[in-house]
Amino acid sequence: MTMIESYDFGKIVIDGKEFRSDVIIFPDRIEGNWWRKEGHTLNVDDVSKIVEAKPAVLIIGTGYSGMMKIDPHSEQYLNSCGIELIASKTEKACKTYNTLAVSRRVVAAFHLRC
Repeated sequence: MTMIESYDFGKIVIDGKEFRSDVIIFPDRIEGNWWRKEGHTLNVDDVSKIVEAKPAVLIIGTGYSGMMKIDPHSEQYLNSCGIELIASKTEKACKTYNTLAVSRRVVAAFHLRC
């Protein structure tokens, strides 16, 4: 199981590997260099790959200070797909991921700055 070892502004360590750009953790892989259509907003287009992975839960790390926002249409879309959305500042989101990934099918997407 994938575990987050540490997070600090602009840097996350996952299973011993350091990432310095936004990242998505899927059940079977980690994708670095996660870009969104509109930098600090999560849109429906940004979650299409995530929906394909069919998680029970999507955890969004909204940044060190919580600057990234979730477009209401994205939240509605995820709910219509049966995916629970949990969004919080990235530090808290990392802890939530480590707790939930033990027992549930989770995808997590983390904004590392702002």
